Amino acid sequence: MDQETTLQERTPPEEGRDVRRPPRRRRVWGWLGELLIPILAIVTAFVLSGVFILITDVQVVNAFTRIPRRVAVPFTDPEDEISLEEALRYHPNEVIVGDTVEVDGRMLRVVEEVDDPDAEIALEEARALFPELRDGVTIYLDFFDKPQTGLRTAWNAIRTAYGALFEGAIGDPARIAAAIRAWLAGDPSGLPTAFYPITESLVAATPYILVGLAVALGFRAGLFNIGAEGQYFVGGLTSVFVGYSIQGLPLIIHLPLMLLAGVVGAGIWGAIPGLLKATTGAHEVINTIMMNYIAFALSDWLLSGPMMRPGGFRPISPAIAPSAMLPRLFPSPIRFHAGFFLALACAALVYWLLFHTTIGFELRTVGANPRAARYAGMSITRNYVLAMFLSGGLAGLAGANDISGLIGYMPNAFSAGYGFDSIALALLGRSHPVGVVLAALLFGTLRTGATRMQSAAQIPVDIIEILQAMVIIFIAAPEIIRALYCLRRQRGEAGRVLPSEGAAS
Repeated sequence: MDQETTLQERTPPEEGRDVRRPPRRRRVWGWLGELLIPILAIVTAFVLSGVFILITDVQVVNAFTRIPRRVAVPFTDPEDEISLEEALRYHPNEVIVGDTVEVDGRMLRVVEEVDDPDAEIALEEARALFPELRDGVTIYLDFFDKPQTGLRTAWNAIRTAYGALFEGAIGDPARIAAAIRAWLAGDPSGLPTAFYPITESLVAATPYILVGLAVALGFRAGLFNIGAEGQYFVGGLTSVFVGYSIQGLPLIIHLPLMLLAGVVGAGIWGAIPGLLKATTGAHEVINTIMMNYIAFALSDWLLSGPMMRPGGFRPISPAIAPSAMLPRLFPSPIRFHAGFFLALACAALVYWLLFHTTIGFELRTVGANPRAARYAGMSITRNYVLAMFLSGGLAGLAGANDISGLIGYMPNAFSAGYGFDSIALALLGRSHPVGVVLAALLFGTLRTGATRMQSAAQIPVDIIEILQAMVIIFIAAPEIIRALYCLRRQRGEAGRVLPSEGAAS
């Protein structure tokens, strides 16, 4: 048989159809695959953080350790008792041990010392474990003697801690529902209090979005920008100078001018390591770290000297003009301002720049393979400088945004570590603008809810830093997540987040 007859004729593609574009279903599954590792990393970090919470909880430790318990009959309830010393405060020289007194409408029995329920066990309950016991003896209970008590205590500790975290970050659902019902009935007075936690989370997430975009943009260009913290400071310095030194301008001119000053000042500051990288081969990590120290020292000198507020003793700048303040969208005490929507607009702009423009294509190509990009005629120097300028400008805009939207001046201790947390944000967001926004919202809620968790559940705020650190570990080392959940590596996934080896050389 002729060979030509054995070949099947290929059907030509439909007119107007892009054969290079994968089907919609495959693209959707690809997006879900990109989100799978970060989601599992967050879940795993929360689970392990829960273990740390259990370790630091005294009641949980007691429930899982071998401790003495006094057999008591009847099993006394400390809520129905009051110590003699405390009872004498309400009824001086009138009560003795064994009396019953009324305190705040409750009848309480006066005892020598209020019994600790964690140190007692009811006689009937003790005999179920150890027959032939009598009242007053001391027994030792292990976790395996009463496993339900230990598990219940552990669950209550986790629920209380994470419940307080959620309430501090989002708000109390019952209070929010009540405030909405009152608002529909014509009483909006409860709305600010009910929605205050979630608005604070959005306020905390705003600088995270901008600084996270700065680091993610550098990643896409094959550059590791460690200098976002210093660029944040420089953006604050240049913007606050324009904010207080220029007076009499309308808001529509003064506010954009101030924000633009922060972008340009920090952009030039960030472009310096990019230029050194492109021209001399000096590694951007070392250069950006050194630029951080220079920015910190420059800020200390300016705020303690030329830019120090007249007549003051603290190293802070003069207050910016009211025309340079970002408008707040709700009355006090809510601090939510228009800067959040500015950050979302920047995320959309970065997405459009990276994936729908020639400049973005060149940046991503240089980041993926600088040698191939140079062979294709792309300027490595121009793209490195441009990437670092845009990265620094976004970080500087975060500094200008905080000054214009929140505090109205620049203090010496300006940043809360946004520039360093942004590295975790970019990793968690897979260097994608949408992922960075979602990661910033997560970090903002964690930062806001940590205070409530500490006050309500007596959990130290350090647990949030532990959680963030574990998220970074699992994102930076996805093989750990794949091993835990038995996941397979996706094709083409390697090298998407961090700079390529060619860019780092």
